[in-house]
Amino acid sequence: MIRLAPIALIALAACAPTTEPATADPATGAQCDATPVQALVGQAGDAATVDRAKVGSGARTVRRYATGSALTMDFRPDRLNVEVDGGGKIVKLSCG
Repeated sequence: MIRLAPIALIALAACAPTTEPATADPATGAQCDATPVQALVGQAGDAATVDRAKVGSGARTVRRYATGSALTMDFRPDRLNVEVDGGGKIVKLSCG
């Protein structure tokens, strides 16, 4: 049992949270701002509309998901989140 203690400590250390704050991507300076694309709420969440939202928000990446889907809790300041309802219409645009 004593031999397992160092292994357990190493495994727990890997789960320790980092203290680095989330910032814009230093390589591109990308920072999402969903305010300019809020007019797209209510429109079809198809590829063309999602692409317009991406460009308009300045986001580098997009996460499109249906309402109620399980999502990771990671914060990405350069990501636009596009929430769509069961009919495929955009119900929410946010960054993170």
